[in-house]
Amino acid sequence: MRALRDNSLPLVFGLLLLVTLVGQALVGLAGYNEAARTDGLAGIDLWRYVTSSSFAVDVAENWQSEYLQFTLYILLTVWLVQRGSSESKKPEQAGLGSEQQQRMGAFAEPGSPWPVRVGGLWAGLYSASLTLAMGTVFLLSWAAQAVTGRVAFNEQRLRDLLDPLSLGEYLQHPDFWSRTFQNWQSELLAVGSMAIFAVFLRQRGSPESKAVGAPHEETPG
Repeated sequence: MRALRDNSLPLVFGLLLLVTLVGQALVGLAGYNEAARTDGLAGIDLWRYVTSSSFAVDVAENWQSEYLQFTLYILLTVWLVQRGSSESKKPEQAGLGSEQQQRMGAFAEPGSPWPVRVGGLWAGLYSASLTLAMGTVFLLSWAAQAVTGRVAFNEQRLRDLLDPLSLGEYLQHPDFWSRTFQNWQSELLAVGSMAIFAVFLRQRGSPESKAVGAPHEETPG
């Protein structure tokens, strides 16, 4: 029970992710089959739909935008600040921080991760590992969106008796960039508005919020 409590946040989000994936699959299948019937084609079952490019591209385009959001947020908040926001460092703390602040080099502790204790290149890579991991997932999911989006788009073109597009042609097509930009704008809006809302609004007990009685201009840190 203690392990469940100590890891409850990612476990609950993982469960919610599964619920939303199932919901997306069910309503996506209904929409796909409705469109197929409109075109005079036979419908498909759930398994065939969740292994199709139509389902994969919808999942990939959502994932890539989420990981872009976190990649940019992690990286930009190293140097950029918003005074008074719980989502920001204090203005005077902008930057990478000293070795002492980061507990690196001579200030490494016995319990520090092994790359920090080893130092050198390993410590340098580890010091950017969160951004690298998030950025890698973003690029992989964006590539998956491009590949699966092309297949799904070509399926519709074939129904309309049009020639399919190559991957290079699809990457220049409005369908790819429409899918991309509409997801990016929503993520950027959410992060930017959260940084501002956190200056003036509160949620008692949340680490994403300042103390309820904290002055608006106070920046936690």
